[in-house]
Amino acid sequence: MAEEFTVTPWEVKGRVDYEKLVKIFGTEFIGEELFKKIEALAGELHVLLRRRVFFSHRDLDLVLEDYEGGRGFFLYTGRGPSGPMHIGHIIPFILTRWLQEKFRANVYIMITDDEKYFDEPGMSLSEVKKWAYENTLDIIAVGFDPDRTFIFHDIEYIGKLYPMAVKVAKRINFNTARAVFGFTGSTNIGLIFYPALQVVPTFFEKKRCLIPAAIDQDPYWRIQRDIAESMGYYKTAALHSKFMPPLTGLEGKMSSSKPETAIFLHDDPKTVRYKIMKYAFSGGQPTIELHRKLGGNPEIDISFQWLHIYFEPDDVKLKKIEEEYRGGKMLTGELKEYLVEKLNNFLEEHRSRREQARELIKIIMYNGELARKMWKEGPWSPEDLE
Repeated sequence: MAEEFTVTPWEVKGRVDYEKLVKIFGTEFIGEELFKKIEALAGELHVLLRRRVFFSHRDLDLVLEDYEGGRGFFLYTGRGPSGPMHIGHIIPFILTRWLQEKFRANVYIMITDDEKYFDEPGMSLSEVKKWAYENTLDIIAVGFDPDRTFIFHDIEYIGKLYPMAVKVAKRINFNTARAVFGFTGSTNIGLIFYPALQVVPTFFEKKRCLIPAAIDQDPYWRIQRDIAESMGYYKTAALHSKFMPPLTGLEGKMSSSKPETAIFLHDDPKTVRYKIMKYAFSGGQPTIELHRKLGGNPEIDISFQWLHIYFEPDDVKLKKIEEEYRGGKMLTGELKEYLVEKLNNFLEEHRSRREQARELIKIIMYNGELARKMWKEGPWSPEDLE
């Protein structure tokens, strides 16, 4: 029987059934015990965990055991620089930064300029490099520790990555890659090779790697987990997020190619207000009179869903908004105005930090403590490459 939704590393279509997706991908829901353990170790539970935006995992329990046992872990995530970043793109980086702070872990961030060049037929190499730089500024603006973070662009850092990529590639046959990623006879060979490269940073340290990312990226880690132990490394762990729903409704996810579905990190206050007022799908009634009488439905209202995911972290305030919207006391326009204010405050702070990131980019990419080590010593010992 055909699924009514599609989730791959390159495409998300339909309204995703996360219960079904967990079964299809073979991951696990994060149980209450694990949430409580994170809270106990970190001293609090981030809103993205508290609201179950990050909901699924692979071996998160083992990561926490390693931390308790003094072995530690490291974090790895990334970004494909195909254009400007929107708020859906920044969500995994927000949690990654929090995990870095709470668990004092190193963070490695791969900017996959090579993948995007392979995957975007109309994009030139100079365009990809431009977006790699711009996206890096947005990522640094999240607030990572400059001495515990290394951001690298694949095309520039390939000399350090390639020796291990060769070892990984030799262990992945085409039938496996085709089955996992859906490659066809028309797929260019750069994109076919690329999954071997994305696996490589999971081996940067001889500790367990934890990857916070949207669940559509999980196929890469299934391949890594098949070969890691035979190469003398841990199977990578993963922490999966749900998709930030597009402005236009609950199906699919935000798309940079469809500006009406997304709020971009560079959108000015007028643009934010225009998009929310025009495109944000409403759970309200068609008239004020009916809304006062029947109330709204926050389960399908995008403004409420965005507040729930991240932009109203105060649980008491969010509960009050939900009750007033359901009861008809708060109108759809008022709910949208509240979200507009929250988004514009977030984006104003982000833009301020982004300007500071222009000074930090050379540190995090080249001159910080972790960056210097990765350029000078490289990620591999001679024994790793035997």
